[in-house]
Amino acid sequence: MRVLYFGTYERDYPRNALVIASLRSAGVEVVERHADVWERRRHKWSPGLGSILRVAGAETSLLLGRKGAFDAMIVGYPGHFDMPAARRIARRRPLVFNPLVSLEDTLVGDRARYRPGTPGASVLRQIDRIAFRRADLVVADTVQHARFFASRYELPAERLEVCLLGADDALFRPGWQPPGSFHVLFVGKLIPLHGLETILAAAALAPELAFRVVGSGQLDAMLDERPPNVEWVPWIEYEDLPAAYQSAGCALGIFGTSDKARRVIPNKAYQALACGAPLITGDTPAARELLADGRDALLVPTGDPAALAAAVRRLAAEPALARQLADAGRRTYEQAASEAVLGRRWRGLLEQLVEA
Repeated sequence: MRVLYFGTYERDYPRNALVIASLRSAGVEVVERHADVWERRRHKWSPGLGSILRVAGAETSLLLGRKGAFDAMIVGYPGHFDMPAARRIARRRPLVFNPLVSLEDTLVGDRARYRPGTPGASVLRQIDRIAFRRADLVVADTVQHARFFASRYELPAERLEVCLLGADDALFRPGWQPPGSFHVLFVGKLIPLHGLETILAAAALAPELAFRVVGSGQLDAMLDERPPNVEWVPWIEYEDLPAAYQSAGCALGIFGTSDKARRVIPNKAYQALACGAPLITGDTPAARELLADGRDALLVPTGDPAALAAAVRRLAAEPALARQLADAGRRTYEQAASEAVLGRRWRGLLEQLVEA
């Protein structure tokens, strides 16, 4: 089978890199037709003439690019603007959309870049609607996300499937050991989805424990008045993340209270599980699709600093529990989200489409 991975997707973003790597490991030939628009841009969805011209130029180059044979096409994240061009190129061949998110949900509901009911919000919803409805199959990252897409954009159930995110198996490998000095690790873009305010408040409630926040983004200013036991590292190289997980007392997922936060399992959770690090994350419907509280992670109510502080203290005081969660979390990852598992899942979905 030959698959064309198509669009203005971010090549290095984990969802794209992992889908391509998983398919190749499953014996699928993957060729790429890519136009660079979003790479190396911190604010990817900033409005303005420059953004419009970049997208328009990219779509033109994709339409005029060299045509080659393929059995199915996948449009990667963020590919919402690419779907009309992809539909024209795919013609009667299966077209799969790998959206990861809804633009409207992200920029209106979560990041509040646009207010509900404004022209900007309406434009985003229309872009989403066109993109989702052009696809023969939309592959979501959780069941909760699939249900949202189906309801919001009136998609029939047979045009939606789910494949988890996973992590880069070659990079995020098991190696966690209980550290000599316990510290709590959070890695990620500082956006509302993650619940940074809950993490900082929990740190204030547990001043005897060290917290390390790695990342930057929309909420950088919140770190200016962080508790004294919180270290802020705005950036580390992607290749250094596994060592950060492996040396932490525990890793944090997300604790935001938005609707979107209830529908996602973030990259950081998969990366921690792959490294065998004990994970604490918000108790959401999406998290429950993969994890069970006390089995392979600790799940705490979202937006609850006291509950998070209690969970962190528990792991610091109970090394046997931390080891149990670390080992069970790694097993869960291997069984549900490893490259081999995801490769079989993606290949199976594409084969069904091609046969149909």
